[in-house]
Amino acid sequence: MISKTMIIAAIMAMSVSVNTLAAPKPSDPKKQTPWDLYVDSTEAYDLKMKLGDKALFIDVREPAEIMFTGFTDVVDVNIPFMLVNTKKWNSKKSVLLMKKNTDFISDIERALVNRGMTKDDAVLIMCRSGGTRGAPAANVLFDKGFTKVYVVTDGFEGGTLKEGDKKGWRLKNGWKNSGLPWSYKLNEEKMYFKKSF
Repeated sequence: MISKTMIIAAIMAMSVSVNTLAAPKPSDPKKQTPWDLYVDSTEAYDLKMKLGDKALFIDVREPAEIMFTGFTDVVDVNIPFMLVNTKKWNSKKSVLLMKKNTDFISDIERALVNRGMTKDDAVLIMCRSGGTRGAPAANVLFDKGFTKVYVVTDGFEGGTLKEGDKKGWRLKNGWKNSGLPWSYKLNEEKMYFKKSF
């Protein structure tokens, strides 16, 4: 006979396991996805450790950006959602123009196939700060048959401080600021190489 205590313990254990992957849904609709699967960097690390080869962890930042801000080898592959076009200027932002990576979806599909995975396996998407590229990158996968795409809501570098001497610095949350493994040394086998624009 199952005791009341065992039933309560089982319910509590289930609620704890569900809540361990429960980063809040972003309030900005541009940072939301149809799956509503959001994890912070620590939860992403835990999920990748739990699922191992049954989860594809993608860093969607531009390779040059990664070179200067760091990388985690926990990521399986770097497939940028946006690429820098060094031949064009964005006068609104006073920076080089970024353009969508036209091979983004096919590169992810290839990464899955190369690992013996399918679109039903978990995919984790991480950008710099948690949604400006992460959620849009995830959203382009929705109509392509992907069933479980998580967005890392605080990204690799995290958010900016709003006050103090270091106002504007990316020192709030994020992979780098959470004590998770990372380095300025990149893993060549995981980095994205594009021959030409």
